Amino acid sequence: MALSDTQLTFFNGKWTEGNTPILGAADHSMWHGNMVFDGARFFEGVMPDLAHHCERVVASAETMGMQSPVTAEEIAELVREGVKRLDTEDAYYLRPMMWSADCLPGIMEADPESTRFAVCLEKIAMPLAGDMPMTVSPFRRPDPRTALTTAKAACLYPNNARIITEAKSRGFKNALSLDLDGYVAESATSNVFLVKDGVVRTPSHNGTFLNGVTRRRVIGLLRSNGFQVDEVSLTVENFRDADEMFLTGNAAKILPVTALDERKLQHGPVTRKVRELYWDFAHTKFEKVAL
Repeated sequence: MALSDTQLTFFNGKWTEGNTPILGAADHSMWHGNMVFDGARFFEGVMPDLAHHCERVVASAETMGMQSPVTAEEIAELVREGVKRLDTEDAYYLRPMMWSADCLPGIMEADPESTRFAVCLEKIAMPLAGDMPMTVSPFRRPDPRTALTTAKAACLYPNNARIITEAKSRGFKNALSLDLDGYVAESATSNVFLVKDGVVRTPSHNGTFLNGVTRRRVIGLLRSNGFQVDEVSLTVENFRDADEMFLTGNAAKILPVTALDERKLQHGPVTRKVRELYWDFAHTKFEKVAL
């Protein structure tokens, strides 16, 4: 099921409207889960960090044993071409994807040269900052010892889904997920930050979560505007003691957290400043700026 009724997809050399079929029943990726994707955003006429998202999907494919049939630059150009065909008053999720069609004789391994590619541009509104109560999930994040966690791979997302499902069953909208060593990794959907006494802190990148494009952008924007940002190992208690919490990710960019279990949190001044800095960046330097 698509997230909206409006999609534009590039596959096999042409653009088609609607939820275009792209997989075969016997494709290697259908039964071995060898699929990767990325997600850039088009909103308010801009596509911040498009180039970095295109670079990441190519890197994810390589991590999963695939050989990308297109370069990051070619993907970005296709996205720009597709956006010109859209109603630019709307917001879109820009999703390049790759998957393996065939396997090598051993069955398990993908045939690198069989990699397929598509881009789907789907109309999805930007979520508004609102009520975001969170809890702590009983489910853990895998790490590089147990999964290919450096790839934005579809096979990793069922774990995120069960974290969300369990949190919602208890009346929350999202949850902190811990790594196998008991430190906070991220939320079920996004990277996470806390603010304490004006200092911004976020879990150090230890391979248990994607070092998000928006995460890195926010860290850079804050530091260049005089904020102290510490990337460190953080416990649940660190978050329970926070003055503010916010999430960063491509779907919504920056969202304030309004509660952690019973403790209410403010949509505070640092979180508001982060959103201001990011929107200013997006509208002035929006495609390729070093991270």
